[in-house]
Amino acid sequence: MNHLLIIEDEPVIRAALRRLLERHGHQVSEAESIEAAQAAGGLNDFNLIITDLRLPGQPGNAVLKLAPDVPVIIMTSYASVTSAVDAMKSGAADYIAKPFDHDEMVMLVQKVLREKQKERRAAALQTDVDQAYPVAGMIGKSIAMSEVCSRIHKVAPTEATVLITGESGTGKELVARALHKHSARADAAFIAFNCAAIPEQSIEAELFGQHQAERFRPGLIQNAEGGTLFLDEVGELPMPAQARLLRVLQGATHDQAADTQPNVRILAATHRDLRKLVQENAFRSDLYFRLRVVELNLPPLRERGDDVIELAVFLLDRARKQLGRAPLKLGREALEAIRRYHWPGNVRELSNAIERAVILCDGEQITPDLLAIDHRVTGASTAADVNDKLSLEEYFRVFVLEHQDQMTETELANALGISRKTLWERRQRFGLPRPKKRS
Repeated sequence: MNHLLIIEDEPVIRAALRRLLERHGHQVSEAESIEAAQAAGGLNDFNLIITDLRLPGQPGNAVLKLAPDVPVIIMTSYASVTSAVDAMKSGAADYIAKPFDHDEMVMLVQKVLREKQKERRAAALQTDVDQAYPVAGMIGKSIAMSEVCSRIHKVAPTEATVLITGESGTGKELVARALHKHSARADAAFIAFNCAAIPEQSIEAELFGQHQAERFRPGLIQNAEGGTLFLDEVGELPMPAQARLLRVLQGATHDQAADTQPNVRILAATHRDLRKLVQENAFRSDLYFRLRVVELNLPPLRERGDDVIELAVFLLDRARKQLGRAPLKLGREALEAIRRYHWPGNVRELSNAIERAVILCDGEQITPDLLAIDHRVTGASTAADVNDKLSLEEYFRVFVLEHQDQMTETELANALGISRKTLWERRQRFGLPRPKKRS
């Protein structure tokens, strides 16, 4: 049960509001002033505070600093858009004008409590994400990913707008989070919005807010004040929303409910070719150039070389911990299958395949059939077959994994046309130590 506090100096209103909220299943305390509420106990012990703006002693908005972690609804008889915005700029969760409709108050309380619950869940999820994904150093040592990481560290501290491009599943939101984490805005909000997931007629209200009667409902741009707004699938924005977003980026728009330009950094991502959309008049050219101050292109997994193995090992460890499984390993054939598959769904597809394999695995080793990918590589492969399809580095890895149980190091080196010393050096470089023989 949620515990609510009402701070109102008029006893009749206070008592009526208390009865209303108690009828809807809330535990309610009341006080006639902030000082009286403080004397009765801690303000931070409540799930929600509803306070009049004009009170004897300290004004109602003073509670925002006294209980910064508790959502606050401000009541006032002086209804105006300006006072609403001022209250929410100070940190209020919402605003309601007297006299208010009882149903309106109940719905507002439920909405604020729901949003606070979502914030807690999001905070817990963010903690899980930070632990699951090492944002500070993204997984992969390929040249392509090294360049991406280098650019992230260069661009993150700036206020530049960044356009992140790449195929679906390459980790565009992860890059956006890395940019935010390494910026001066790291302690402020990071809000992700998928432009393709919202009905076209609702996008503008979601992004820019809207007026409902005498109340202004802030959009994501207002909610991201001081932080970062990540627009995923930005190529799906309808033209009217593109025009309003352009005005925000140009710094030339002033919302009717605000007299200052939003202080928010915009990051955008798309798997589509925005240049082609511009040529087809499906995307504004001026917005495209505003978004593309810096462009970060994420390579597909098939172009990241040995990163796929490193990622697979990382994802396997993460999945088995989440599912409460004992340590598992990827078998030789599974590693070969992972290396040879092109992964059209990129990291997301790899993650799903690994998770499925962990769920279905009954032993201690992941096999290709559990991954459900490219079954053609599960059988024995000849050196010629492998050489036709893989790069030299890939060929070395697959050949060694396939034959090291049947060949000595000398035989492996001779088959590869290299010395034993070179074979040892490449084993160290590619992370392929000779497995110890069982006694």
